[in-house]
Amino acid sequence: MPQRILVADDEKKMRRVLQMALEDDGYAVSLAGDGSEALAAMKKVHFDLVITDLRMPKTDGLELLEEIRRVDAEVPVIVMTAYGTVETAVSAMRQGAFDYILKPFDMSQMRLVVGKALQVDRLIREREYLQEEVTSRWHFEDMVGASAAMRQVFEQISQVAESKSIVLITGESGTGKELVARAIHARSPRRERPFVAVNCAAIPETLLESELFGHVRGAFTGATADRRGRFEMADSGTLFLDEVSSMSLNLQRQLLRVLETQEFERVGGTQTISVDVRILAATNRRLEEAVSAGEMREDLYYRLNVLPVSIPPLRERRSDIPLLGRHFVQKFAAESGKPAKELAQEAIDALQRYDWPGNVRELENVIQRAVVLGRSEVIGLEQLSFRLQTPASQQAAMPETADMGYQDAKQAVLDTFEREYFSRLIQATGGNIARAAQEAGMDRKNLYQKLGRLGLDPQDFRSG
Repeated sequence: MPQRILVADDEKKMRRVLQMALEDDGYAVSLAGDGSEALAAMKKVHFDLVITDLRMPKTDGLELLEEIRRVDAEVPVIVMTAYGTVETAVSAMRQGAFDYILKPFDMSQMRLVVGKALQVDRLIREREYLQEEVTSRWHFEDMVGASAAMRQVFEQISQVAESKSIVLITGESGTGKELVARAIHARSPRRERPFVAVNCAAIPETLLESELFGHVRGAFTGATADRRGRFEMADSGTLFLDEVSSMSLNLQRQLLRVLETQEFERVGGTQTISVDVRILAATNRRLEEAVSAGEMREDLYYRLNVLPVSIPPLRERRSDIPLLGRHFVQKFAAESGKPAKELAQEAIDALQRYDWPGNVRELENVIQRAVVLGRSEVIGLEQLSFRLQTPASQQAAMPETADMGYQDAKQAVLDTFEREYFSRLIQATGGNIARAAQEAGMDRKNLYQKLGRLGLDPQDFRSG
């Protein structure tokens, strides 16, 4: 279907010349002798572009422009004007006209401006369509995804949400385990009750017991008053225990008792407290391995692993990356009060080539930085993180693996990649572990462990 253009001018010859030229280019052209006729036409038919003269009887170009903004705020408008009214044309631009062109003009110049205006209009409408797709068809609670892997996760969430049973959510750091937990709660009968989240790895072991179960006054130094724990706060609702495998064995024993009886005592207290709490737990570890290593109670593992939900890493659902990228662009543009931005195709291609060891959280950080720091309306390669732009000549050399078994070779290649990745990350953040952990989508504790295993010392990367 050809794009529709409305030409408004009180000179019949000018209308006819523009009609013939634009129809030769494949456009459908309608004509109006003044602003009133143009407005009447716009109320009957949608136009992709309006070309109007500034000087017309009855309703002039500026008045027409004002009315057009009420009828269709998105349609681009090109104003035509003589040399003596350039100042008026500039005023029209301030009121929202796409561009102006001086009479007399060469038809090739008009064709160029028309082409640009229609291209911008097409991009705006494509963006609106994509926004609608992202926020409806591919939106599940606060998660975005269209891949088969994520559709399966969404189906699992719907299946387990109505149950009262414990759900164990597994996935690498940054895959969105808390979002899954919140989606389960939002679709459960407890949706109107509290959702309380605890990151067990982020709270020192000496404080975690009190954080979970509360304490009474005088239980320890600094306990100046009775305090409720997270279990009490979540009563009748949902408690999300993130990185549950990081608990000590002693605390695991206490947790097991609460899961079985829904009863506990505050630290330093003797009164038994009963609660009605649904437990959602998450971990980025293979709990079977933690059990084998003696770091996880086997009975607790079986108690938690009732309804498992596994989230795939981002590298295994690359088709979701463009959707996620556009979603984060819209989110951070709105938050920072910046105009809507677009991801260039070369940027999307680069995002899809990258393996995302920090998963969705890392992608979110990269897009946030590009939106906040970028000045252009189009986000290209130059706005993306250095990790997505490293040329092949600067990448770590692959280790010799010809004489290794498959598992040893796989580990050697992985170690090489991780050593290069974390070296560049720590260097880029000046040895700031908190910032590096945020960039990678990891907990600081996990990052320290990773650096230690790879033989990397953050001090070596600090400047000064």
